[in-house]
Amino acid sequence: MKISHHFDDATLMAYSAGTLPQGMALLVACHLHWCPHCRERMHATDAVGGALLEQLPPSHLQTDAFEQLLARLDEPEHELCTSVPEAYANPELPAPLAQLLDKPLDELPWKRIGYGVKQLDLHLDGPGAARLLRISPGISVPHHTHGGNELTLILKGSYNDELGRFCQGDVADLDGEVSHQPLVDTDEECICLIATDAPLKFSGLVGRLVQPFIGL
Repeated sequence: MKISHHFDDATLMAYSAGTLPQGMALLVACHLHWCPHCRERMHATDAVGGALLEQLPPSHLQTDAFEQLLARLDEPEHELCTSVPEAYANPELPAPLAQLLDKPLDELPWKRIGYGVKQLDLHLDGPGAARLLRISPGISVPHHTHGGNELTLILKGSYNDELGRFCQGDVADLDGEVSHQPLVDTDEECICLIATDAPLKFSGLVGRLVQPFIGL
């Protein structure tokens, strides 16, 4: 897999700090599963965060802090996602997403939201939204800008827009300054994971008509 588009430094720093909404954190984890370049960069942002923590002044603990620590030792351990059930293993899906979906893409309850476009809302907690989009060949998403930030990870296929061509593993890390219209540019459908922290702003009559159904 050749990955050409990566995250901004600010996105990786926010991921290391744990400040991203749940949907965006999932998307970053999925890209990191595939991208050794961004994993290496994340180690650097983790180191920066650790250095900043060391410079913070010490704070007083609560009087029962030790008892709280001992109580947590009895809690069940949460394992990081390092593998997925063999029945659902799919080289087209990064492990964090495969574990969340727990079934193949073709068995998901896709909802049609327009000609050639289907979506699946992941219903994650926190602000913003996280969805899968499934777009047929030759179909474009309505032209839009962003009320906040938008992260897109290509899981299958490809699209092109004003920023270039995005293929499997690539991420588009966009803010409110960007206006674009992705178009699926091959005879293969394009499946994307999209996370936003604010609604998109569709332009044109068609975009404004479909926005209530898209919900992004």
